[in-house]
Amino acid sequence: MAEKEVILTAEGLRKLEDELEELKSVKRREVAQRIKEAISYGDLSENSEYEEAKNEQAFIEGRIITLEKMLRNARVISGDELDSGVVYVGSTVIVKDLEYGDEMEFTIVGSAESDPINNKISNESPVGMSLLGKAKGSTVDVAVPAGTVRYEIIDIKVQ
Repeated sequence: MAEKEVILTAEGLRKLEDELEELKSVKRREVAQRIKEAISYGDLSENSEYEEAKNEQAFIEGRIITLEKMLRNARVISGDELDSGVVYVGSTVIVKDLEYGDEMEFTIVGSAESDPINNKISNESPVGMSLLGKAKGSTVDVAVPAGTVRYEIIDIKVQ
């Protein structure tokens, strides 16, 4: 079965690589030391420090596997692929809510980089999918849980 392609910006790729390096070189050693200390306390059957460290070790190893898989299947979006006239992954889009008149700025990223608090929305989200491939001046209707939102694309910037 083919693995899902992970679309990343260059910044997103760096962040994942940095996280993987941190987990492998620092966090693994830290948790191994904690396990070693917990074992020195004796009876493991009632040793909460040991259980906590083993659980953290399992989480770290799982995250390492996930990151390695994502990086193996990564496709980095380069500036050459972007057309400033059309929204694509990596584009920053300024939209106007046609009902309320509010302007918002979103950067369209792959799902692995999604960070809505920092206005980085996934290309797989309802808003992201609706904006992809559209040009400046286009109007898009986005189905959201509260109903339908209508946006006009005011500007498209390429990173």
